[in-house]
Amino acid sequence: MKLVSLFAVAVSALESQAITSRQDSINYNAAPPNLSTLANASLYDTWRPKAHVLPAYGPTGDPCMHYTDPATGLFHVGYLHEGASGATTDDLITYADLNPNSEPFIRAGGLNDPLFVFDGSVIEQGINGTPTLLYTSVSYLPIQWTVRYVKGSETQSIAIATDGGRNFTKLAHGPVIPSPPFAVNVTGFRDPFVFQNAQFDHMLDRSEGAWYTMISGGVHDQGPSFFLYRQYNRDPDFQNWEYLGQWWHEEANSTWTEGGWAGRWGFNFEVGNLFALDRDGYNPEGELFATLGGEWSYAPIVPQVSDNRDMIWAAGTQQLVEGQLKFEPTMAGKLDWGRSAYAAAGKHLPASSKASQKSGSPDRFITYLWLTGNLYGTLDFPTLQQNWTGSLLLPRELSVGYMNVVDNALSREKGSWRIATENGNGTLTLATLQQQVAREPLSAFRENATNVITQAGGRLSSRGPFQQSPQSKHYMLSASITFFTRSNNASRAGFSILSGPNEHTDIYYQLSNESIIIERTNTSAAASTTPGIDVRNEAGKLRLFDVPRRNGSEASVETLDLTIVVDGGIVEVHANDRFAISTWAWSWYEDSRDVGFIVEGGEVEFGDVTVWEGLVDAWPQRSA
Repeated sequence: MKLVSLFAVAVSALESQAITSRQDSINYNAAPPNLSTLANASLYDTWRPKAHVLPAYGPTGDPCMHYTDPATGLFHVGYLHEGASGATTDDLITYADLNPNSEPFIRAGGLNDPLFVFDGSVIEQGINGTPTLLYTSVSYLPIQWTVRYVKGSETQSIAIATDGGRNFTKLAHGPVIPSPPFAVNVTGFRDPFVFQNAQFDHMLDRSEGAWYTMISGGVHDQGPSFFLYRQYNRDPDFQNWEYLGQWWHEEANSTWTEGGWAGRWGFNFEVGNLFALDRDGYNPEGELFATLGGEWSYAPIVPQVSDNRDMIWAAGTQQLVEGQLKFEPTMAGKLDWGRSAYAAAGKHLPASSKASQKSGSPDRFITYLWLTGNLYGTLDFPTLQQNWTGSLLLPRELSVGYMNVVDNALSREKGSWRIATENGNGTLTLATLQQQVAREPLSAFRENATNVITQAGGRLSSRGPFQQSPQSKHYMLSASITFFTRSNNASRAGFSILSGPNEHTDIYYQLSNESIIIERTNTSAAASTTPGIDVRNEAGKLRLFDVPRRNGSEASVETLDLTIVVDGGIVEVHANDRFAISTWAWSWYEDSRDVGFIVEGGEVEFGDVTVWEGLVDAWPQRSA
């Protein structure tokens, strides 16, 4: 999904005092007015996160164009914003804008990209050893998978980093990939992802070190695809790319499993990433993984205009078929179940980077997702009053995770896991994608907490408040929940957050449909006065497997381990190192800060709960 909004209301230093005055005049202890009647930028701080990546003002679009600068060791995080903008970080905790006021490092307006700059990715040591960007240059609209594709609307062009990445200078020639594959009626052709991989070199009988790029799209009346290209003859100027075929193709609007574990492949792929992982993180010789956005509709065959999108991951194997590499999934799932969480973009973060050296981390694959603030531009959210919309979610580390579970129908179902080992003792070892909030921000949230609250757990069978709740709307909560029996599938348990006399958001696991649900019906009092504030519930599937007890007695239900990050209006829920669901909770009232237990339908056991309040200021230079 590409952000093409023309909205941009800059907050200058001269305006800051007036904006602060307008914000201070709002009464958060009284019922909200229609927020669209308030002054521009008067809601700037109301729901703004402090520990997440987003520009100083205006819209946040797709994360993209990340790389580690070989000259400095700094990690560059990019995102679409009036072109593409970004920041550097040496710790994945705090960030520094590349340019003042989040000005872009590349804008549309050249011969190849008169309309827009879409996603791309960076070859760290490209032309003359300089970071080199391959990106989608846009010349014509409309571009949408439900309409006929305009030839020449999306091409792939090159730009070279200057001034330490503060600017990317476009090369003075035409696109290096000027069109989709010949005679292929594509639904889209964008978001090139560059990579090197010895597995590809070996299977294609080429010397190691060639660069490849995967371009996302699909074929009308057939389904979504990844189109594979290779740097031709090791061209040092990256001008020539050889088409190698459709590396991966799925039937239109199909799905990995009708069990609902992975969403739908849809009609068109977007924002595809390709990488290899093992249990420790990034490993070029490891298992192949892809992340992708699937655009789909409820119509089974004939496309209809739709804003349905799934952010999917898949792992699998590849083989040569008539001289072309073909990918076959072996497991798939959702990277994030939030309906506004999309467009994940990641990059190999080497152990030699400054961030990894500081934390003593190995080679990792780090990914960021976009949390759109207005459901891809379809909601009439009070954007002018907020003066920004959308954010990136916290960075995540990806690896292969393993679980020892009881061998039964639950573990043998086709889902977001595969059987790695049949142990022969009534148990299986399952493999899946492990995803965790990056270790650096997790540690920083704990170490820099302004207040730590510990709430005793125990066996509970009804709702109840915490003895002490946070004093702000910026904190991380960690807890575990044990369900004693699977037979009582009416059970649900979790936490109420951002709670007060007028509002509350409930987060709970429900055994009956194996789902984590974020109930937002009463999240925001402003939703009753202001159009464009989405308070529909969010839900995502997570199976708690039967796991063997250490003493050899009867198996138990896997414990639910939760990490909940509340950062202004952003709520991220992470569970069991393999599940995430993220959303917005636009609480209005000042006193909507309480936290409490949720238990319905039976007794469960909570472990002790810890709340680390404060998080961190990700943008110290902006705050100076």
